[in-house]
Amino acid sequence: MTLLRVSKLSKYFGGLAAVQDLDLFAEKGEIVGLIGPNGAGKTTVFNLISGYLTPTGGEIAFKGESLAGLKPNRVCKKGIGRTFQIVQPFAGLTVLKNVMISALNRTEKPKIAEEKSLDILQFLGLSEKRNFPVGSLTIADRKRLELAKALATEPELMLLDEVAAGLNPRETEDIIGMIKQINKRGIGLLMIEHVMKAIVSLASRIVVINFGIKIAEGAPSEVLRHPEVVKAYLGGDIKVAEHK
Repeated sequence: MTLLRVSKLSKYFGGLAAVQDLDLFAEKGEIVGLIGPNGAGKTTVFNLISGYLTPTGGEIAFKGESLAGLKPNRVCKKGIGRTFQIVQPFAGLTVLKNVMISALNRTEKPKIAEEKSLDILQFLGLSEKRNFPVGSLTIADRKRLELAKALATEPELMLLDEVAAGLNPRETEDIIGMIKQINKRGIGLLMIEHVMKAIVSLASRIVVINFGIKIAEGAPSEVLRHPEVVKAYLGGDIKVAEHK
C-alpha cells in the first residue's frame, strides 16, 4: 500500500524555487531516506508534507487522500508525525508533560495520555527521566524526546529530520536501534539525514535532491555512488563502504 505519494510538488518563495516538480512515495512500513546538500530543499519538503507550508503546485496524498490546505494539526490527526532538526521541546515542562501534550492529540483524557506517554518513555529509555525538566536533558536525550513526542501522536508515517545530527558514534548506534524498533511497530519512516551510517543502516530506498530537484533515487549502495550525487556533495567522498 502506498502510504504517501508526492506528485510534481513545487514551492516558490518569490522567484526562488525551493522545490521543483518533486515526485516521491513511501509504502506502508517502508523506510525512505531523503538526502541532499545543505540548502537542497529537504526540510521545505517536510514542511510542505506536514502542513507548515502551502505548495505552489503539485499534490500530496496520504493513503490516497489529498492533504491540500490542511494545517499541521489536521495532518497530524491523519497519521503523519514529525520531528524537527532543531529540537523543540515545551520549555519549562517535564519530559512526561512534553509527551503528554502530543498524546492529547488522540485523547481528551489526561489519564490515558499519561499512561500512553509512560509506555513510550519506557520504550525509548527515558522512563527514569520522566520528571526531569527538559532543559536538563543531553542532546541525545532531547533527540529521544523528539521521537517520543512524534510517537505519542500515533502516526502511521513519521518524518524524521536529522535525528542523528550532533550525536557521537555510540549515541548514533542507539538512535538507529530505536528507529528500527519503531519501524517494527509497522510505522513508515521518511528521514532526512546527513549521517550516512544512519541512512545506509536504515533506508531501503533513497531519494536525492539538489536545488529542490530530484537527481537520483534507488538503493543506498547504488545511489550514493551515482555521479550526480557525488558531484552534488561537492565532489567529496560520501564514505559508504565503511558503513555496509
